[in-house]
Amino acid sequence: MYRNLAASLVVITSLVLAACAGSGSSRESALTHDGLERVEGQEFAEVYLRPGADLGHYQHLSLGGCEVAFRKNWLRDQQRDSRNLTSRVRQEDADRIRQRIAAACDEHFRAALERAPAYDLVEAAPNGEDVLVLRPSIVNLDIHAPDVQGAVRTRSYTTSAGEMTLNLELVDALTGQVQGRVVDRRRGVEHSQLQWTSSVTNRAEFRRILRRWADLLRDSVDRVRGA
Repeated sequence: MYRNLAASLVVITSLVLAACAGSGSSRESALTHDGLERVEGQEFAEVYLRPGADLGHYQHLSLGGCEVAFRKNWLRDQQRDSRNLTSRVRQEDADRIRQRIAAACDEHFRAALERAPAYDLVEAAPNGEDVLVLRPSIVNLDIHAPDVQGAVRTRSYTTSAGEMTLNLELVDALTGQVQGRVVDRRRGVEHSQLQWTSSVTNRAEFRRILRRWADLLRDSVDRVRGA
């Protein structure tokens, strides 16, 4: 399983790098605040790797718990735009939504990696010396019409459920240093006409996006193993 592991770990996050044009070629690059370099990727919008990072010695993978954060001022905007005080989005509603999406993120990513033939996921290893942690987070979560329980039931209509961005980091378990990062923004399906939006339709749409990310991850791993 761990033959050519450096390539496997890169492809786990669909980091398919473009080949250099030649030994004499040069490319412009800029380092992030934590020293990562942006590289070409085929599946995700933004891909970053630490220059010279040695991923070959990692023998285990660990999946960290998913963190979820709404876009800035999302709750304030929802409360401001609500016409019905009894169905206004509250902080407890926002917390519940975050928890559900975090649980779904964990579920889909873990299931993808543990599908037969399963990859070796560990919670910890001695000293963490050979463990690479995959640490997913969802940021800028924007649900256009969250369906909350209120004294008066109302219907909301939108052309899209909303959007969210995946921020997936590859972290050395021993040092805590980030070795790579993937950033990918996905929007819900855009409809030409207004559609009835509910908690059921919202959940289905965001699960579809999570399932897509998870399937891309697993497909990439399988292609490397098959090769």
